Amino acid sequence: MKERSPDRVDTEDLQAVISAVLTGSRLLVAIAARSLAAVQDQVTLPQFRMLVVLSAHGETKLVTMADALAVNSSTASRMADRLATAGLIAREVNPHNRRETLMRLTPEGQRLVDDVSTRRSEEIAGIVSRLTPMEAQALIAAMTAFNRAGGEPPATLRHPLGWPDQ
Repeated sequence: MKERSPDRVDTEDLQAVISAVLTGSRLLVAIAARSLAAVQDQVTLPQFRMLVVLSAHGETKLVTMADALAVNSSTASRMADRLATAGLIAREVNPHNRRETLMRLTPEGQRLVDDVSTRRSEEIAGIVSRLTPMEAQALIAAMTAFNRAGGEPPATLRHPLGWPDQ
C-alpha cells in the first residue's frame, strides 16, 4: 500500500482539485463577464482594469499605471486618452515634474467601478446563499488557502474586483 505524504496532495487528488478549480474559474470568469456586460459599450476589460487600479490607488502616474497593468507606457497612454475622452478619468501634468502625467478617476469613473462591483458581488452572493453553512465555511477555508498559495492578497470591500496593489 502506497503511503501518502502529509505535505503533498497525491496525483489523483491533485487532478480532482485541478478539475474543481478550473470549473470554479469558468464560473468566476462568467460572473465577471456578466458584471461588465452593462458597461461594455463604455470600456474594454483592459480599460476597466485601469479604472480599478485608479480606484484602489487614487491619483497615479502614467508610468506606474503601465507597470501595474503590465503594458508599455504608450499603450497605457492610449487607454487613458480613451477613458479621459469618455469622462471616466482626468489627466494632468504633474506640477512637481512636468515630464510626468498624473491620472485619477472622475466621479463618473468611480460610479462605473462601483456599479460593476455591486453587480459582481450580488451575483456571487446569490450563488453563495445556496450553500449550507458548512459548505460556506469550507469554501472560505479553501479559497483563502488557494489565494494564499497563489500570492493573491485578500480582497477588501474597497478593492473587491482585485488588482489592489499591482
